Amino acid sequence: MGREYPDRPVVAVGVAVCREGQVLIVRRGRPPGVGVWTVPGGGVELGERMVEAAIREVREECGVEIQVGEVVGILDNIVRDEDGRIRFHYAIVDFGADYVSGSLRLNEELLDAAWVTPDQLDAYSVPDTAQEVLLRALALSGG
Repeated sequence: MGREYPDRPVVAVGVAVCREGQVLIVRRGRPPGVGVWTVPGGGVELGERMVEAAIREVREECGVEIQVGEVVGILDNIVRDEDGRIRFHYAIVDFGADYVSGSLRLNEELLDAAWVTPDQLDAYSVPDTAQEVLLRALALSGG
């Protein structure tokens, strides 16, 4: 099943990574949401557990190792084209996570990434739904 114009929702994970009072945000380089600052994440592969997908996605996209924590959000990202057809539909489970090790190293899916404090989220135009997830994860991590 392709991710564009799918015949059913694509199961995906998002990961709100926390480190010393900061959160990791990424700027998407592929549709949907090209140029949008949000949490790292992506599709769950067949046979892969969601926590495993969260670890893999952050490692692949950002070069960072994490310890996955609690679920901090569940959402649908449904994007329709100009004719009203569903171009993308992701069913996303967002996890909170704590940074373990590694330095930011972007893959081809991202335009940029940054560690930011909560008061910087508006400056990056992080969408409200992503901000809620990031702040919930930060509260759970003790940040």
